[in-house]
Amino acid sequence: MSDAPHVPVLLDEVVAALAPMSGETMVDATFGAGGYTRALLASGAAVIAFDRDPDAIAAGESLALDGLRLVHADFSSMEAALAGEAVDGVTMDIGVSSMQLDQAERGFSFQADGPLDMRMAQAGMSAADFVNEADEGEIADVIYQYGDEPKSRRIARAIVAARPVTRTAELAGIVRRAVGYKPHDKKDPATRTFQAIRIHVNRELGELADGLAAAERVLKPGGRLAVVTFHSLEDRMVKRFLRDRSGAAPSASRHLPAATAGAAPSFEKVGRGVRAGEAEIARNPRARSATLRVATRTAAPAWQGNGRGSVAEVSV
Repeated sequence: MSDAPHVPVLLDEVVAALAPMSGETMVDATFGAGGYTRALLASGAAVIAFDRDPDAIAAGESLALDGLRLVHADFSSMEAALAGEAVDGVTMDIGVSSMQLDQAERGFSFQADGPLDMRMAQAGMSAADFVNEADEGEIADVIYQYGDEPKSRRIARAIVAARPVTRTAELAGIVRRAVGYKPHDKKDPATRTFQAIRIHVNRELGELADGLAAAERVLKPGGRLAVVTFHSLEDRMVKRFLRDRSGAAPSASRHLPAATAGAAPSFEKVGRGVRAGEAEIARNPRARSATLRVATRTAAPAWQGNGRGSVAEVSV
C-alpha cells in the first residue's frame, strides 16, 4: 500500500448522515484505507467492512481495530456475507481508490507507467486482456458508454492497430495520437478511456446496482444509506434507484421494473445530493467531483430485483 495520505471524501457529511451510535452495526461497503470505518468505530458502533482488493484487506487486518470485522468480498455480496444479520447503516464510496491510483503496478493510472491491469480484485480479466482480445466494436462501445468519449471509434481502431498493448503509458499515447491531443489542452483525453476500461473490467456499474439492492435488503427499518459517487454514471444510477425505491418515480416510468410496480416505498423520500465545500476541495481536490446521496430505510419489504431496470448504462 502507498504511504501517501488518503483522505476520505465528505467524511463529516457521511458520518452525520449515518448518525452512528454505540451498540449499532454499520457496514462500510468499500473499506479502502479505512477512513469511514475509523470514524464509525470512534462513535462506538461496530463495523463490518467489505473490500474486494486483497491489499486493502491485508492493510486493514494489520490495524487490529476493535469492533471491526473485515470481509474480503465484493460489496454486492453483503447480504450473503451477513447471513440474515440486519444493520443500522451502510456507506459506499464508489469507484477506484486513491491507493489503487497511487500504485503504478496496479495499472489504473497513466501518471506513471505500469502494466495495463486495472483489476480491483487482482483477479479475472485485466485491462490488457480486454484491449487485446475484444473486437473493435466492443472496445468502441465501452469507451463511448462508460467514458462519454465522442471519438471512441477512432480510439478503438487505433488500439486494435497497435496490438498488443501491455503498458499504461502505451495506451495513453495511443489515445492521445488518435484524438490529436496537444500538451496545452486542458484535459488529457486518455482520462476518459482509462475510466471506461476500468469500469468495464471491474463491472463497476453492475456491482453498484447489485450493491444498492443488497443494502436495501440488509438495512433495518430506520437504517441509513450513504453513497458517495465520483462521476455522472454512478450518481445517475444511485439517484434513480433511490427515486424509484422512495416512490418518487413517475407512475408511468418505462424504467420501473414491472415486478415492483405498486410496491410500498422501501426508502423515505430523499433530498438533493450533497457536494463538498470549497475548504474540503482545497484540502483534497478529489472531493470536487464527489456527490453524496442519503436515504433512510422504511419498514416496507425490499423490492424484487436489483434496480438495474432503472439504468440503461449497466451493460454494454
